[in-house]
Amino acid sequence: MTNTSHKNKTLATLLAVVLGGPGIHRFYLYGPRDFWAWNYVAAFLLFVCALVLAQGPHSLGITLLTLFPISIFAGWIEAMVIGLTPDKKWDARHNANSARASASGWPLVLLLVLTFACGFTTFIVCIARATDLFLTGGAFG
Repeated sequence: MTNTSHKNKTLATLLAVVLGGPGIHRFYLYGPRDFWAWNYVAAFLLFVCALVLAQGPHSLGITLLTLFPISIFAGWIEAMVIGLTPDKKWDARHNANSARASASGWPLVLLLVLTFACGFTTFIVCIARATDLFLTGGAFG
């Protein structure tokens, strides 16, 4: 079975940024049989469960799971990888049987800049909060 639908690189990047936690971009690119897409779903569900458990008394492990949502960070990293893939390589991998060629433009560039800025800032904030919780028991927040 050949896939003749054209996979848009900007849309895949946007899905990875906005809905990368549950792995929607993986389902868009590879379909429901993708092993890694289901790992994203499992990691995201683990994060949601940790958020629910964090409402009451909890352990350090629950705190770390809520501070570092692995699937969301992985989605942002994958958004950068998807967006920085050259168009010819993208078409060879995802649009081999499509009659159209990809032509990324400024929207993708702006999306990558915002992804990097927001992702990096969020990661630094998470590290700062984890350090605060570890060293002071959360006295500063």
